[in-house]
Amino acid sequence: MDLCAVSINLPLSLLAEMAIFVKVVEAGNFSEAARQLGTSPSAVSRSIARLEKALAIRLLQRTTRKLRLSDGGEEVYKRCRDVVGAAQSVMEVSGRFTQEAEGLVRVSVPKAIGRYVIHPHMPEFLRRFPHVDVQLVLEDRYVDLIDGNVDLSIRVTDQPAPGLAGRQLCVIEQLLCATPQYLASNGVPQQPEDLRHHSCICLGETPADARWKFKQGSTSAVVGVKGRYAANHTGVRLDAVLQHIGIGSLPYFTARQALEQGRIVQVLPEWDFIASYHGGVWLLYEPTRYLPPKLRVFIDFLVERLAQEASRPQSASSPDASTA
Repeated sequence: MDLCAVSINLPLSLLAEMAIFVKVVEAGNFSEAARQLGTSPSAVSRSIARLEKALAIRLLQRTTRKLRLSDGGEEVYKRCRDVVGAAQSVMEVSGRFTQEAEGLVRVSVPKAIGRYVIHPHMPEFLRRFPHVDVQLVLEDRYVDLIDGNVDLSIRVTDQPAPGLAGRQLCVIEQLLCATPQYLASNGVPQQPEDLRHHSCICLGETPADARWKFKQGSTSAVVGVKGRYAANHTGVRLDAVLQHIGIGSLPYFTARQALEQGRIVQVLPEWDFIASYHGGVWLLYEPTRYLPPKLRVFIDFLVERLAQEASRPQSASSPDASTA
Protein backbone atom coordinates (compact mmCIF):
# COMPACT_ATOMS: atom_id res chain seq x y z
CA MET A 1 0.00 0.00 0.00
CA ASP A 2 1.24 3.49 -0.90
CA LEU A 3 0.55 5.36 2.32
CA CYS A 4 1.58 8.69 0.80
CA ALA A 5 -1.03 8.36 -1.92
CA VAL A 6 -3.66 7.31 0.59
CA SER A 7 -2.90 10.21 2.95
CA ILE A 8 -3.19 12.76 0.13
CA ASN A 9 -6.69 11.58 -0.62
CA LEU A 10 -7.85 11.47 2.99
CA PRO A 11 -10.61 13.90 3.94
CA LEU A 12 -9.56 16.65 6.31
CA SER A 13 -11.99 15.32 8.91
CA LEU A 14 -9.65 12.36 9.46
CA LEU A 15 -6.92 14.63 10.82
CA ALA A 16 -8.62 14.36 14.19
CA GLU A 17 -8.58 10.57 13.92
CA MET A 18 -4.85 10.68 13.17
CA ALA A 19 -4.21 12.75 16.30
CA ILE A 20 -6.30 10.32 18.39
CA PHE A 21 -4.40 7.37 16.93
CA VAL A 22 -1.08 8.96 17.95
CA LYS A 23 -2.44 9.58 21.45
CA VAL A 24 -3.58 5.95 21.77
CA VAL A 25 -0.15 4.63 20.78
CA GLU A 26 1.60 7.00 23.19
CA ALA A 27 -0.84 6.25 26.05
CA GLY A 28 -0.69 2.48 25.52
CA ASN A 29 -4.46 1.85 25.77
CA PHE A 30 -7.85 3.34 24.94
CA SER A 31 -8.78 4.21 28.52
CA GLU A 32 -5.71 6.34 29.23
CA ALA A 33 -5.94 8.02 25.83
CA ALA A 34 -9.61 8.79 26.48
CA ARG A 35 -8.76 10.26 29.89
CA GLN A 36 -6.11 12.54 28.41
CA LEU A 37 -8.43 13.60 25.59
CA GLY A 38 -11.40 14.16 27.88
CA THR A 39 -13.65 11.67 26.10
CA SER A 40 -14.84 8.08 26.49
CA PRO A 41 -12.93 4.90 25.53
CA SER A 42 -15.74 3.93 23.16
CA ALA A 43 -15.42 7.25 21.30
CA VAL A 44 -11.67 6.70 20.97
CA SER A 45 -12.30 3.17 19.67
CA ARG A 46 -14.74 4.46 17.05
CA SER A 47 -12.17 7.03 15.84
CA ILE A 48 -9.54 4.32 15.38
CA ALA A 49 -12.07 2.18 13.51
CA ARG A 50 -12.86 5.08 11.14
CA LEU A 51 -9.16 5.60 10.42
CA GLU A 52 -8.61 1.90 9.79
CA LYS A 53 -11.58 1.82 7.42
CA ALA A 54 -10.36 4.86 5.49
CA LEU A 55 -6.85 3.41 5.14
CA ALA A 56 -8.10 -0.15 4.55
CA ILE A 57 -5.48 -1.41 6.97
CA ARG A 58 -5.49 -2.82 10.49
CA LEU A 59 -3.51 -0.47 12.71
CA LEU A 60 -3.68 -2.13 16.12
CA GLN A 61 -3.57 -5.65 17.39
CA ARG A 62 -5.77 -5.75 20.45
CA THR A 63 -4.98 -8.14 23.29
CA THR A 64 -6.56 -8.47 26.70
CA ARG A 65 -3.71 -6.65 28.36
CA LYS A 66 -2.39 -4.07 25.90
CA LEU A 67 -2.34 -2.76 22.34
CA ARG A 68 0.32 -3.54 19.79
CA LEU A 69 0.96 -1.84 16.49
CA SER A 70 0.62 -3.98 13.38
CA ASP A 71 3.35 -3.84 10.76
CA GLY A 72 1.29 -1.38 8.74
CA GLY A 73 0.34 0.43 11.90
CA GLU A 74 4.00 1.16 12.65
CA GLU A 75 4.38 3.02 9.35
CA VAL A 76 1.07 4.83 9.72
CA TYR A 77 2.00 5.88 13.26
CA LYS A 78 5.25 7.48 12.05
CA ARG A 79 3.37 9.45 9.37
CA CYS A 80 0.58 10.49 11.72
CA ARG A 81 3.10 11.58 14.35
CA ASP A 82 4.75 13.81 11.73
CA VAL A 83 1.37 15.27 10.78
CA VAL A 84 0.48 16.03 14.40
CA GLY A 85 3.92 17.55 14.98
CA ALA A 86 3.54 19.76 11.91
CA ALA A 87 0.11 20.87 13.11
CA GLN A 88 1.53 21.80 16.50
CA SER A 89 4.28 23.82 14.79
CA VAL A 90 1.68 25.68 12.74
CA MET A 91 -0.24 26.55 15.89
CA GLU A 92 2.95 27.79 17.55
CA VAL A 93 3.66 30.06 14.57
CA SER A 94 0.05 31.23 14.59
CA GLY A 95 0.33 32.01 18.27
CA ARG A 96 3.35 34.21 17.68
CA PHE A 97 1.58 36.14 14.96
CA THR A 98 -1.62 36.59 16.94
CA GLN A 99 0.05 37.63 20.17
CA GLU A 100 3.23 39.55 19.42
CA ALA A 101 3.61 42.55 17.13
CA GLU A 102 6.72 42.03 15.04
CA GLY A 103 7.94 42.32 11.47
CA LEU A 104 8.03 44.96 8.75
CA VAL A 105 5.13 47.31 7.95
CA ARG A 106 5.28 48.88 4.48
CA VAL A 107 3.12 51.98 4.05
CA SER A 108 2.51 54.03 0.92
CA VAL A 109 1.72 57.68 1.59
CA PRO A 110 1.63 60.95 -0.40
CA LYS A 111 4.93 62.79 -0.02
CA ALA A 112 3.75 65.86 1.88
CA ILE A 113 1.53 63.87 4.24
CA GLY A 114 4.31 61.39 4.84
CA ARG A 115 6.78 64.16 5.65
CA TYR A 116 4.59 66.42 7.80
CA VAL A 117 1.86 64.13 9.20
CA ILE A 118 3.20 60.57 9.50
CA HIS A 119 6.97 60.86 9.87
CA PRO A 120 6.95 63.03 13.04
CA HIS A 121 5.23 60.20 14.93
CA MET A 122 7.49 57.37 13.75
CA PRO A 123 10.27 57.75 16.37
CA GLU A 124 7.72 57.28 19.16
CA PHE A 125 6.14 54.30 17.37
CA LEU A 126 9.54 52.62 16.98
CA ARG A 127 10.28 53.17 20.66
CA ARG A 128 6.92 51.81 21.72
CA PHE A 129 7.08 48.72 19.47
CA PRO A 130 10.73 47.60 19.33
CA HIS A 131 10.01 44.51 17.21
CA VAL A 132 8.11 46.31 14.43
CA ASP A 133 10.02 47.99 11.59
CA VAL A 134 8.47 50.58 9.28
CA GLN A 135 9.12 51.47 5.65
CA LEU A 136 7.39 54.58 4.31
CA VAL A 137 6.95 54.55 0.54
CA LEU A 138 6.46 58.25 -0.25
CA GLU A 139 4.65 58.39 -3.58
CA ASP A 140 1.97 60.79 -4.81
CA ARG A 141 0.69 58.38 -7.46
CA TYR A 142 -1.85 55.67 -6.67
CA VAL A 143 -0.14 52.61 -5.18
CA ASP A 144 -2.05 49.34 -5.28
CA LEU A 145 -1.88 47.37 -2.04
CA ILE A 146 -1.04 44.10 -3.78
CA ASP A 147 0.86 45.18 -6.90
CA GLY A 148 2.72 47.83 -4.93
CA ASN A 149 3.77 45.27 -2.29
CA VAL A 150 2.60 47.44 0.61
CA ASP A 151 0.61 46.51 3.71
CA LEU A 152 -1.16 49.84 4.18
CA SER A 153 -1.99 52.78 1.96
CA ILE A 154 -2.64 56.33 3.18
CA ARG A 155 -4.73 58.33 0.72
CA VAL A 156 -6.59 61.61 0.54
CA THR A 157 -10.18 60.88 -0.40
CA ASP A 158 -13.77 61.61 0.53
CA GLN A 159 -14.82 58.13 -0.58
CA PRO A 160 -12.47 55.20 0.14
CA ALA A 161 -12.32 52.62 -2.64
CA PRO A 162 -14.87 49.79 -2.31
CA GLY A 163 -13.43 46.49 -1.20
CA LEU A 164 -10.96 48.06 1.23
CA ALA A 165 -11.16 48.47 4.97
CA GLY A 166 -10.01 51.76 6.43
CA ARG A 167 -9.74 54.22 9.28
CA GLN A 168 -9.90 57.98 8.86
CA LEU A 169 -6.85 59.64 10.39
CA CYS A 170 -7.66 63.32 9.94
CA VAL A 171 -9.09 65.89 7.54
CA ILE A 172 -6.92 68.15 5.39
CA GLU A 173 -7.64 71.81 6.07
CA GLN A 174 -6.26 74.41 3.68
CA LEU A 175 -5.19 77.87 4.83
CA LEU A 176 -3.80 81.08 3.38
CA CYS A 177 -0.70 82.23 5.22
CA ALA A 178 1.88 84.99 5.14
CA THR A 179 4.64 86.36 7.32
CA PRO A 180 3.98 89.34 9.58
CA GLN A 181 6.73 91.16 7.68
CA TYR A 182 5.00 90.67 4.32
CA LEU A 183 1.68 91.89 5.68
CA ALA A 184 3.31 94.87 7.36
CA SER A 185 4.80 95.92 4.01
CA ASN A 186 1.85 95.08 1.73
CA GLY A 187 -1.25 95.40 3.92
CA VAL A 188 -3.60 92.88 5.46
CA PRO A 189 -6.42 91.58 3.20
CA GLN A 190 -9.83 92.15 4.76
CA GLN A 191 -11.90 90.49 2.01
CA PRO A 192 -11.09 87.84 -0.60
CA GLU A 193 -11.19 90.53 -3.32
CA ASP A 194 -8.21 92.23 -1.69
CA LEU A 195 -6.03 89.30 -2.77
CA ARG A 196 -6.03 90.67 -6.34
CA HIS A 197 -3.53 93.26 -5.14
CA HIS A 198 -1.15 90.77 -3.52
CA SER A 199 1.55 88.37 -4.60
CA CYS A 200 -0.05 84.92 -4.22
CA ILE A 201 1.84 81.64 -4.20
CA CYS A 202 -0.25 78.97 -5.92
CA LEU A 203 -0.01 75.27 -6.60
CA GLY A 204 0.51 76.06 -10.29
CA GLU A 205 -0.52 72.73 -11.83
CA THR A 206 -3.64 73.99 -13.68
CA PRO A 207 -5.18 77.42 -14.43
CA ALA A 208 -7.86 76.61 -11.82
CA ASP A 209 -5.17 76.72 -9.13
CA ALA A 210 -5.06 80.51 -9.56
CA ARG A 211 -8.79 80.84 -8.90
CA TRP A 212 -9.11 80.78 -5.14
CA LYS A 213 -12.51 79.88 -3.71
CA PHE A 214 -13.90 81.00 -0.37
CA LYS A 215 -16.98 80.39 1.71
CA GLN A 216 -18.37 82.20 4.72
CA GLY A 217 -21.74 80.92 5.85
CA SER A 218 -24.01 81.20 2.80
CA THR A 219 -21.66 83.61 1.02
CA SER A 220 -19.21 82.36 -1.60
CA ALA A 221 -16.43 84.15 -3.43
CA VAL A 222 -14.04 83.26 -6.24
CA VAL A 223 -10.97 85.42 -6.80
CA GLY A 224 -8.46 85.24 -9.63
CA VAL A 225 -5.03 85.69 -8.08
CA LYS A 226 -1.57 86.13 -9.52
CA GLY A 227 2.01 86.01 -8.38
CA ARG A 228 5.54 85.56 -9.62
CA TYR A 229 6.07 82.19 -7.96
CA ALA A 230 4.21 78.87 -7.93
CA ALA A 231 5.15 75.41 -6.67
CA ASN A 232 3.36 72.08 -6.48
CA HIS A 233 5.04 71.08 -3.23
CA THR A 234 3.71 72.22 0.12
CA GLY A 235 7.15 72.41 1.71
CA VAL A 236 8.42 74.65 -1.08
CA ARG A 237 5.39 76.94 -0.80
CA LEU A 238 5.90 77.17 2.96
CA ASP A 239 9.52 78.17 2.46
CA ALA A 240 8.45 80.76 -0.12
CA VAL A 241 5.99 82.22 2.38
CA LEU A 242 8.72 82.30 5.04
CA GLN A 243 10.92 84.19 2.56
CA HIS A 244 8.21 86.92 2.41
CA ILE A 245 7.47 86.25 -1.28
CA GLY A 246 3.72 86.47 -0.77
CA ILE A 247 0.54 84.87 0.53
CA GLY A 248 0.61 81.11 0.06
CA SER A 249 -1.94 78.32 0.09
CA LEU A 250 -0.87 75.66 2.58
CA PRO A 251 -2.42 72.64 4.25
CA TYR A 252 -2.56 73.10 8.01
CA PHE A 253 -0.30 70.12 8.61
CA THR A 254 2.48 71.92 6.70
CA ALA A 255 1.88 75.35 8.24
CA ARG A 256 1.26 74.15 11.79
CA GLN A 257 4.71 74.54 13.30
CA ALA A 258 5.37 77.94 11.72
CA LEU A 259 1.94 79.14 12.91
CA GLU A 260 2.61 77.97 16.45
CA GLN A 261 5.99 79.71 16.42
CA GLY A 262 4.44 82.95 15.14
CA ARG A 263 6.66 82.97 12.05
CA ILE A 264 3.55 83.09 9.84
CA VAL A 265 -0.09 84.00 10.43
CA GLN A 266 -3.33 82.98 8.76
CA VAL A 267 -4.80 85.37 6.23
CA LEU A 268 -8.60 85.82 6.06
CA PRO A 269 -9.18 83.43 9.00
CA GLU A 270 -12.90 84.20 9.05
CA TRP A 271 -13.27 82.70 5.55
CA ASP A 272 -13.04 79.00 4.65
CA PHE A 273 -10.50 78.51 1.89
CA ILE A 274 -11.75 75.80 -0.51
CA ALA A 275 -8.78 74.19 -2.27
CA SER A 276 -8.72 71.33 -4.77
CA TYR A 277 -6.48 69.24 -2.50
CA HIS A 278 -8.80 68.47 0.38
CA GLY A 279 -10.70 65.63 2.00
CA GLY A 280 -10.14 62.97 4.60
CA VAL A 281 -6.81 61.27 5.13
CA TRP A 282 -7.63 57.56 5.19
CA LEU A 283 -5.47 54.60 6.14
CA LEU A 284 -6.61 51.71 3.94
CA TYR A 285 -5.88 47.99 4.05
CA GLU A 286 -7.18 44.64 2.83
CA PRO A 287 -10.26 43.57 4.79
CA THR A 288 -9.60 40.54 6.96
CA ARG A 289 -10.88 39.12 10.23
CA TYR A 290 -7.33 38.37 11.34
CA LEU A 291 -5.30 41.55 10.98
CA PRO A 292 -1.64 40.83 11.85
CA PRO A 293 -0.62 42.42 15.16
CA LYS A 294 2.07 44.55 13.49
CA LEU A 295 -0.62 46.22 11.34
CA ARG A 296 -3.14 46.46 14.15
CA VAL A 297 -0.75 48.29 16.48
CA PHE A 298 0.42 50.61 13.68
CA ILE A 299 -3.15 51.53 12.72
CA ASP A 300 -4.28 52.04 16.32
CA PHE A 301 -1.19 54.11 17.08
CA LEU A 302 -1.73 56.51 14.17
CA VAL A 303 -5.45 56.87 14.85
CA GLU A 304 -4.71 57.69 18.48
CA ARG A 305 -1.90 60.16 17.77
CA LEU A 306 -3.61 62.02 14.94
CA ALA A 307 -6.88 62.26 16.87
CA GLN A 308 -4.96 64.44 19.33
CA GLU A 309 -4.13 66.83 16.47
CA ALA A 310 -7.54 66.83 14.83
CA SER A 311 -8.54 70.34 15.89
CA ARG A 312 -6.45 73.47 15.55
CA PRO A 313 -6.03 75.73 18.56
CA GLN A 314 -8.09 78.86 18.14
CA SER A 315 -4.99 80.99 18.54
CA ALA A 316 -3.44 79.33 15.49
CA SER A 317 -6.52 79.53 13.30
CA SER A 318 -7.49 83.11 14.05
CA PRO A 319 -4.44 85.28 14.68
CA ASP A 320 -4.92 89.01 14.94
CA ALA A 321 -3.32 89.83 11.60
CA SER A 322 -3.88 93.52 12.14
CA THR A 323 -1.17 93.51 14.82
CA ALA A 324 1.35 91.89 12.49
